[in-house]
Order: sequence, then C-alpha cells, then structure tokens
Amino acid sequence: MTMPKDIKIVDLMLSVPGEDNSQWYDYMKPLLLDEQSRQMFKMPAQYMFKDIPEAGEQTDYIAYTIKKMDKHNIEIAMLGIDDNNLVAQEAVRRYPDRFICSYEANPNFGMDEVRKIRRLKQQYDIKAVTGFPSGLCPQVPLDDKKWYPIYACLVDLDIPFCPCVGVPGPRLPMAPQKVELLDEVCWFFPELKVVMRHGAEPWTELAWKLMLKYPNLYYMTSAFAPKYYPEDIVEYANTRGSDKIMYAGYFPMALTLERIFEEMPTVPFKDHVWPKFLRENAARVFKLDLESSGE
Repeated sequence: MTMPKDIKIVDLMLSVPGEDNSQWYDYMKPLLLDEQSRQMFKMPAQYMFKDIPEAGEQTDYIAYTIKKMDKHNIEIAMLGIDDNNLVAQEAVRRYPDRFICSYEANPNFGMDEVRKIRRLKQQYDIKAVTGFPSGLCPQVPLDDKKWYPIYACLVDLDIPFCPCVGVPGPRLPMAPQKVELLDEVCWFFPELKVVMRHGAEPWTELAWKLMLKYPNLYYMTSAFAPKYYPEDIVEYANTRGSDKIMYAGYFPMALTLERIFEEMPTVPFKDHVWPKFLRENAARVFKLDLESSGE
C-alpha cells in the first residue's frame, strides 16, 4: 500500500505561476458579495488553505514549473488554455511533450462557445473541457439546457467534460454544482465522459454511487491535499472503483507540490490502485499516448 516511486505521474490540474496570479479569478468578482471575498487578492477561497504557493520572482516561470514537475516525477500536466492565456500557449509550444490543454467553457455564449471549442481542439488539441457552474455569471447548473450543445460537441469530439462539483470554495451559491445534477446528464449523454473535479463534498457517497451506475463517470482529486481525500472515495478506489479515480493537484492555485507529495504516501490506496490513480486512468480517459507505468 506504499506509494510507488517509479511511476511517471499525470497531473490533471496545474498552472504556470507568475508574480501575481490574482487575475485568474477576475471573472467571478461580480458574484462575490461579501467584503472579505472581495479583498482576497490571492484567490477567493484562500480562507480554506494555508501557505498558498509563492513562486517569487523568476526569470522564466515556465522553466520553473518544469523543474517543479521533474522534482516530483510529473511527466504530463494539464494546463488551462484560452486565446488570451499567452503563458499557457508558450508553455505548450516549448514543451509539447510535457503539457496537455483544457479549456474552461462558458455555456452562456451559446453556439459561439461550441465553435470555439472546436477551434481550440484543432489549434491546441485540447484534451478536456472544464466547467465551474457556480462561478459563471450568470450561473448555469450542470443539467441546464445551456450546457447541452457543449455536451453534444464533446461527444462528437470524444473529449471529457470536467466540471467542479460539490460546495464551491468561493462564497458562491452551490446549487448549480450539486452532484445529483449529473444523473440526468450521464443518463441523456451516455457517451459523454465526465470527470468530477474539486471533491464533490458533502455528496461523495452519491458521487461514488453514480460512478457505479454510469460507466463514463469519473473523479479526480483536484484542490484537495492528500490527507483530506474523502475516505469513501479512497474506499471506492480500493474496491470497485480502481479504474475511476485519478490524481489532480492544485499547484500553484492553493497547494504546493511539496505538500502534496509529502502527504501522498499516507493515502491508504492498495498496491494495484496506485498506478491507475497516478497515471493509467488519466492516460486512458483523456486518450494520452503514454508508455506503461514505471517505464
């Protein structure tokens, strides 16, 4: 049950830091109604985390990120990309073998967003489309009709949808990302691969029961330090869900890679789960052309 040290890891949530990362959260500022949230300049949920990473002044933030990845045996990391994210574009250009891309969609833009997803697939070979239903302005619940053209597009492109589920960290209404909303989505779009992000708490029991029910529903551990991985999710991975749970970090948004990998060996995964959790499940679900574990 000890974490193997020779597995080349796939991290499904990572970003390239800068001197000031506060602009990452500008889009949700209109929804933040309490004064403390408005003053949280690092991130709007920083009250939940201690020791938010500080990259300091670097001459090359992309090289700095690659060095961090190498230190912790991360072979591939998923970056969010967009037309105005020049740093992510440069990272992918310089290190196409180390970074894959996702795009955070806004269904409020209708068919323009569908066309954009298709263009980004051609331009950057995006491997996933992500969603933050509670962070959208206006908010869009996971089962809302506005998402349906995007879901159909993702089925057509055969790339997963990775939505935040559970109570959001920022002080925003939680209703749009209740886990139960995925039931109708997975039922109506059986070909759509859905990978839950950000914990699904407090509805983790429902999350793993839905994963039992739907073959294309999965879970990643983004935004959680390993010592806080939900116990029933770990138990599910150790029993019937070894093919369903995969690793995602949260560097540099709120967790250091040092903290993550100091705590990771304490997670009580069974031996056969570790390679699937750290690498193989992500390679299969996101269609990554990688070698076998540990090679």
